[in-house]
Amino acid sequence: MAVWCGARILPLERRVYSITLVIEPNTAFLRAARAGQLDTVVDLLDSGAVKDINTCNSNGLNALHLAAKDGHISVVEELLKRGATVDAATKKGNTALHIACLAGQEAVAQALLAAGAKADAQSAAGFTPLYMAAQENHAGCVKMLLAAGASQTLATEDGFTPLAVAMQQGHDRVVAELLESDTRGKVRLPALHIAAKKNDVKAATLLLENEHNPDACSKSGFTPLHIAAHYGNAGVARALLAAGADAGRAAKHNITPLHVASKWGQLAMLDLLVENGANIAAVTRDGLTPLHCAARSGHSNVVSRLLQHGAPITSKTKNGLTPLHMSVQGEHVETAKVLLSEGAPIDDVTVDYLTALHVAAHCGHVKVAKLLVDRNADANARALNGFTPLHIACKKNRLKVVELLLKYGASKYSRGLKFSTKASTSSRHVSRMNGDRWAKVATQWEPTDGQRRRGRPKKRWWDDLNVHREGRFEVTQDRKTWKDLGEAFAQ
Repeated sequence: MAVWCGARILPLERRVYSITLVIEPNTAFLRAARAGQLDTVVDLLDSGAVKDINTCNSNGLNALHLAAKDGHISVVEELLKRGATVDAATKKGNTALHIACLAGQEAVAQALLAAGAKADAQSAAGFTPLYMAAQENHAGCVKMLLAAGASQTLATEDGFTPLAVAMQQGHDRVVAELLESDTRGKVRLPALHIAAKKNDVKAATLLLENEHNPDACSKSGFTPLHIAAHYGNAGVARALLAAGADAGRAAKHNITPLHVASKWGQLAMLDLLVENGANIAAVTRDGLTPLHCAARSGHSNVVSRLLQHGAPITSKTKNGLTPLHMSVQGEHVETAKVLLSEGAPIDDVTVDYLTALHVAAHCGHVKVAKLLVDRNADANARALNGFTPLHIACKKNRLKVVELLLKYGASKYSRGLKFSTKASTSSRHVSRMNGDRWAKVATQWEPTDGQRRRGRPKKRWWDDLNVHREGRFEVTQDRKTWKDLGEAFAQ
């Protein structure tokens, strides 16, 4: 058996020195690590005097913690190489990475991260390494942790985030690093918008107390309340509204926070906005109401709530699209059921006389088409160009929709469309013109005399059915509006 004495390991039988010179090996090991004495650390481990490399003192601090605090990188690397537990925690729940970041030891923090340390480890009080680095104004550690994927949203038990504490302490460089990490993509958001995105109530409150305008617009044209509505962050929304934010503020293209909340299915945000005076019938530049947005996205619960609040069920966009058209285009059967049960006119038409059934036929949405014909939708309704839903289904090779329409009495002999061949064509002619099972119809049509008199330009009949493309929320000429909105949140 041996004991540590001064700088040498002595056999038990030679323990003749004063008791004051004798140090227990584990204590000597911890002291050597704290002092950065690599040779001593190695000797104690190699000799077997220290059996457990993770041995700790009464506070739970081990050699890795102590070496990390004072930046002894060679000791840290040796301990890690020998198998020290990288995420071992003290009694307060702090890891070596917490301690290194609190002390601003960048080289040690980098070595710990390289060894697999958890960047988002939380102490008993909820502190993360990022929070500690932000609190102590260690911008280099903050940048390193963010690059390693550390989350800015994790808060302490008191609700403070790294951004909030950096703002409170006035650490401008750290604040800049935290905000810079949130400016990926095309749109750079201001600080209050970042807080709204993260639902960081503390940071938002601090910013608002420093006279930040709650209705300030970003370069993309949206306010913090629009951002909060998108993410459903009711906590920040309440703080913004309490600071005087306008619940009905129309930003770019007249899009309000209520449009955004409805599009993204944020029911709690919807209620909060309406309670604070948001206009339930607000329209965008192209005539979209919040009900249109919810219907197109298939949020049947939001549709129901909007109708409870008095949303206009017959509202139309500039192109005449109703909420029912929108729900049908997205094949949202439950949403369509809600609208129909609340009295939406089933055969309401667009400016080109397209009914919801025309839209279902164009898209090949059999389930929603069946819902419509079961509710007595007119299977022979004519669009402005003379096409019935059956014409459209044939043109688009929608076999199941064709079968459904024929079963429900759609006429195979409907005429009225004038083609460049100068021949009047029925759906029966359409089907016979195809070498396969279905039609190959001329893609251009000549306007009838009546259409010429109304001055309508020559165009393809399906132009007004190009409602949505590529998963974006696009409604005919309103595409730019929702493309811009999508980019605003592409963070």
